[in-house]
Amino acid sequence: MIVVSIIVGLVAVVMASQWINKQTSVSAQKVVIAAVDVDLGSKLTPEMLRLVDWPSGSIPDGAIVDPQALDGRVLKTSVLRGEAILESKLAPLGTKGGLSAVVMEGKRAMTVRVNDVIGVAGFALPGNYVDILVNTTDDAKANTKEKVDLSISKIVLEHILVLAVAQEASRDDTKPKVVNAVTLEVTPEQAEKLDLARSVGTLSLVLRNQVDPKPVETSGITKQILLRGEEEPAPVAKPVVASKPVAKRVVKKVAAKRPAPAKSASVAATPNCVEIVSGTSRHIECF
Repeated sequence: MIVVSIIVGLVAVVMASQWINKQTSVSAQKVVIAAVDVDLGSKLTPEMLRLVDWPSGSIPDGAIVDPQALDGRVLKTSVLRGEAILESKLAPLGTKGGLSAVVMEGKRAMTVRVNDVIGVAGFALPGNYVDILVNTTDDAKANTKEKVDLSISKIVLEHILVLAVAQEASRDDTKPKVVNAVTLEVTPEQAEKLDLARSVGTLSLVLRNQVDPKPVETSGITKQILLRGEEEPAPVAKPVVASKPVAKRVVKKVAAKRPAPAKSASVAATPNCVEIVSGTSRHIECF
């Protein structure tokens, strides 16, 4: 009975072990991951990659299984060590390395000069979004005769992506960096506005929330609004009042007709008459 019990116990252990192995065993597939931290815009080399077993049921979409397919490809986002290399993180085939690989299709990279104040004390880092504020003069008021201040500040561009600060494009850093130049990602139309804005006034960067893409329409701020809270009214031309007509007294002498000589010996006296015109009225007085 003891021997039978031992045999039954061994069989139970073996069966339980097999059942546990079947439950825990999961099919795996080789997937390419980053062997080191790789910055965006970098070309991938075999030394940067390695193959690992990845559970077949949780392989992310676009995962690469052949390291040779990644030779010479360029990353458009930063990848950390142990992170899977996905097709969505790669620039199109034939792309050269550098910042140009990071610029989205249809957009451009443009650099503006900044300082510690204009650059938000160095907090405008790659990957952040900023608004562009310009301080200039309003030439539309220059032709008025009234003495007004022509200064105006206006937001001309909103939700602009910062691609790089100085010569660094890494988006993993969170420490502020005071630099003298910032590279922005803009559309061709935004590039024209930005170029004109920096030529007519002083630019400032306004850091905004990364998850707040909502645009805000503003009319700009002038010195008059800033100090008094309202726009200075435009000068109103004084109406020209026509002068009242002045009535002139015109005296017109009218020669009276002399009466025909009477048959009688006595001759009647001839009267002297004068026509008097006053405004629109006229009358004749005789004396």
